[in-house]
Amino acid sequence: MSRMLSVLALVLSLAVPALAENVASPIPIGFAVAQTTNVALFGQEQVNGAKIAEEYLNSLGGVNGTPIRMVYQDTGGDEAGAVNAFQNLITQGKVVGIIGPTLSQQAFAANPIADRAKVPVVGPSNTAKGIPQIGEYVGRISAPMTVVAPNSLKKALALNPKIKNVAVLFAQNDAFSASETGIFQEAIKGLGLNIVTIQRFQTTDTDFTTQVTAVLGENVDLVVISGLAADSGNLVKQLRQLGYTGIIVGGNGLNSPNMFPVCGALCQDILVAQAYSPEAAAEVNRVFVEKFTAAYKKGPAQFSAQAFAAVQVIVEALKKVEATAKKKITAMELTEVRTALNKALRTGSYVTPLGEISMNAEGEVEQKDFYVSQIKMDADGKSGKFTLLPR
Repeated sequence: MSRMLSVLALVLSLAVPALAENVASPIPIGFAVAQTTNVALFGQEQVNGAKIAEEYLNSLGGVNGTPIRMVYQDTGGDEAGAVNAFQNLITQGKVVGIIGPTLSQQAFAANPIADRAKVPVVGPSNTAKGIPQIGEYVGRISAPMTVVAPNSLKKALALNPKIKNVAVLFAQNDAFSASETGIFQEAIKGLGLNIVTIQRFQTTDTDFTTQVTAVLGENVDLVVISGLAADSGNLVKQLRQLGYTGIIVGGNGLNSPNMFPVCGALCQDILVAQAYSPEAAAEVNRVFVEKFTAAYKKGPAQFSAQAFAAVQVIVEALKKVEATAKKKITAMELTEVRTALNKALRTGSYVTPLGEISMNAEGEVEQKDFYVSQIKMDADGKSGKFTLLPR
């Protein structure tokens, strides 16, 4: 009899369809960035920005009265870590969407997983070519370097119209840096300048004597560096210590206050093109800077602002989902929300700390305002700031 009841229970369980999995309240949003390894400083800046966004947007009512909850996962600095973080957020975190990862090379590995699961991804700092083309559910709010990089080169020429010979240096083991240097090289040639030497290094390198010697031997007028904060900071320091006095242009990896402790006073005057300025006029940026400074006792870097913007964009898109569906997110099936959110992200524009941005049908960001800043170090040689140069 007991066996017959067990069989009957099994049959009934197979006959009854599974209950729909509704979105939990508060609404979970995944946040997968590098909080450990050699890129942890970038990831921590992103976490800081996301925390400010979570607190601020919830104080305004979240998604039409329903709070959001950021679900954080550490990707580390490699592809495997990003893949694992995305899988956890999708299957265990039951998130409506994912913000991340930190590095472009991680995005190429992890984003296809989210795309196959039909979970929308918003890249906060993935600027390499080809990110939005990964799949239908992949987008970004970080402007590609094809748009940003030429600005810093043009500003270097404005400061020194006699620039002719250029040295290019990049971290060959980092997918983003390898992509970025290609963009820089195309822009350099497009401006009629000569690339007289291309030097490669590793993100783990600390001794750049070989590369610096090669640069000094070519009598260059401009040095362009694509790498992460630690390696690039040491490279800048050694260039200056060994006698290079010309202009240095840094890529996105140098766009962080984390540079300052590495090259110290020798960070002075590095040019960096930026997709964000703390001086941007939007009211939401004023609030963001105020709250970030109060919380962390320092001004926000671009990585923090982009993280805030990514959270903001998802929250505003979720409001559109509710308006269209005419019901609360928490009353909808998770798969339904994910699909609707992906569509909503690509409609309309958003006024964020980055200024007004939108995401086109392919998931590529469209941003109106860009900036070029010059690093100005404080008298102590340990701290400094990015000073916005006039357009």
